[in-house]
Amino acid sequence: MKFGETLKNLREIKGITQKDLGKILGVSRATIAGYETKNHQPDYEKLETLSHFFDVSIDYLLERTDNPKVNR
Repeated sequence: MKFGETLKNLREIKGITQKDLGKILGVSRATIAGYETKNHQPDYEKLETLSHFFDVSIDYLLERTDNPKVNR
């Protein structure tokens, strides 16, 4: 699964809109849409925020592992 697909799945599981996630990251809804559909990726700080918000590892978000668990 690609980053955009993973992000969309996690967002839908949480039941939030692209606009809601954009507010959390401090970006527009269009930016979230770009992450989900245009193969754009956020910078490290936003990846870290996504990781904490969805309680998954950055490696999971970036497809480096199939295990979403975070070792904190």
